[in-house]
Amino acid sequence: MADKLHFSLVSPERELFSGLVDQVDAPGSEGDFGVLANHAPFMTALKEGPVRVRDGGTTTVFNVRGGFADVTPDGLTILAEHAAEAN
Repeated sequence: MADKLHFSLVSPERELFSGLVDQVDAPGSEGDFGVLANHAPFMTALKEGPVRVRDGGTTTVFNVRGGFADVTPDGLTILAEHAAEAN
């Protein structure tokens, strides 16, 4: 079994997502990026756009406006200024 990435998406109102996933794609302020398990650590600002959470054959999309993404050895945390699940 491939390694899983621990991902958390937090807005000022609440935590929208927390769990183990295959990949997360996000809108970085200097370009879109994807994160898999065991990614090198980095931190970046986010611009407005979709965060795609991929797990198996399922993709969940959240719309974010601003915030930060922090990749550590423990996983990816996105602290969004505003976030909502896309319809």
